[in-house]
Amino acid sequence: MIVYGKNVAKEVLKNNKKIEKILLQDNFDDKEILQLIENQKIYPQRLGKKEFSKFDKYSSQGIILYIEDFKYSDIEDFTCNDSSVIVILDHLEDPHNLGAIVRTCEAAGVDGIIIPKDRSVEVNSTVMKTSAGALENMKIAKVTNLNQTINKLKDKGYWIVGTDMENSTDYRKIDYTGKIALVIGNEGTGMSRQVRESCDFIASIPMYGKINSLNASVAAGIMIYEVIRIRN
Repeated sequence: MIVYGKNVAKEVLKNNKKIEKILLQDNFDDKEILQLIENQKIYPQRLGKKEFSKFDKYSSQGIILYIEDFKYSDIEDFTCNDSSVIVILDHLEDPHNLGAIVRTCEAAGVDGIIIPKDRSVEVNSTVMKTSAGALENMKIAKVTNLNQTINKLKDKGYWIVGTDMENSTDYRKIDYTGKIALVIGNEGTGMSRQVRESCDFIASIPMYGKINSLNASVAAGIMIYEVIRIRN
């Protein structure tokens, strides 16, 4: 997988991830990153501006890393905490949304993220870039069936809180103590019918303008920090 940008590079280098190759533009001079590269005894390849221009589409800030593909976690890796908070993404499609949600989850101390294996965005270079490197510190599990996973989470004592505008409760009036799994639906169609029916609560975020919905990553951020606020 190709990753790029200074923030991402710092996190990858700090986490001692297996790096296959590093490309630097010849005038790259970020001392912190250069020191991290030296500490790992990696010898980067420097390219002139013209050679490096083929990576312009990445907004690379002069650094490209070739690393091993992202390793997904097992759901058991992050669902054993008695006060666990996890986020379930019901077939999100936009890698920018996934990256932004990863960044928010990491900042808020969310235990893990669950995504479906089919018809869903996967972790890629765009997700890594958008997360500003937070992906290196976030556990993500891929599951075959979201409904079966939700039922297993219920058996573990989780309350499942979905997000939708219809037949819902103001998100500020829900009890978020205990184990919580927040469900964020698809950007266009929201939660699937089966997933919605599996939720214990359906939360809505009040809209006061003419637009009746929020971007998935923005909605996720509001919900996540409401859970954290209640707990603190």
